[in-house]
Amino acid sequence: MHAAIDDFLRGLAGHASPATLDAYRRDLAALAHFLEAHDIDDWSTLDVALVRRFLGAERTRGLAPRSLARRRAALSRFADHLVRSGVLAHNPVALTQTPRQPRHLPRPVDVDQLSRFLDTPHDDTPLGVRDQAMLELFYSCGLRLAELTALDITDLEARRVRVVGKGSKPRQMPLGGRAQVALAAWFKVRGQLADAEERALFVGQRGVRLGHRAVQKRLVHLARERGLPEHLHPHRLRHSFASHLLESSQDLRAVQELLGHANLSTTQVYTRLDWQHLADAYDQAHPRARRHETSGDG
Repeated sequence: MHAAIDDFLRGLAGHASPATLDAYRRDLAALAHFLEAHDIDDWSTLDVALVRRFLGAERTRGLAPRSLARRRAALSRFADHLVRSGVLAHNPVALTQTPRQPRHLPRPVDVDQLSRFLDTPHDDTPLGVRDQAMLELFYSCGLRLAELTALDITDLEARRVRVVGKGSKPRQMPLGGRAQVALAAWFKVRGQLADAEERALFVGQRGVRLGHRAVQKRLVHLARERGLPEHLHPHRLRHSFASHLLESSQDLRAVQELLGHANLSTTQVYTRLDWQHLADAYDQAHPRARRHETSGDG
């Protein structure tokens, strides 16, 4: 059974991120373990009842709805692979429902608080200069963590950065003035850390590309060191970027493009629209929103 999983993951490796592969490997290993515990050792017996029993057992075990949804997605793609391989006649996972997802929006950092945090002087060491460049780039462009760590030095131009987002979808982002200054400072000292042949934009003390966990740890450390009374992680900076931009511009389509969302509905859920801004926009734009004074005796 594990050989079939390995075969599926090898085929997926060409167009999926390492993080996706790791998650799918864990999800499918959990399914294989469940089936083996029930003396099932043949994928051809996988049916709707077994899939529902497995997902139900995972829910009982305390798996969060988001994790359950991802687990079901992994099972469905694997089942498609088994159909193509002739092991199954149809995909039984397609007949099950995705667990309902609670909509938990991260709270954006207050714009003034975030400005003070970003403007706090650092120690001018290469690591301090690097961290400042990462912070400014996160907030200037609203990048995902994976997008920032994947950047190469060749992805940067004078006033823009090329990013490859989810689904290998490329987009170009304008660089804010503060980010341009911070990146220029980083390029002056990057050679003190980076190996000669290293293409990664951001590197660690060993001279090679920074990983996801290292960046997350640096953000937590910087928030504590600079006195930001908030838990800081890359997604909060991305959400703050979107919320602050939307509050100022009221241009949901532009924010959608900058975030790299395929559907506008994703942006509507992702961003926290301020009610007063919506009410003001309605009052200013809708032809029937305001009362018009009428003349005459009535």
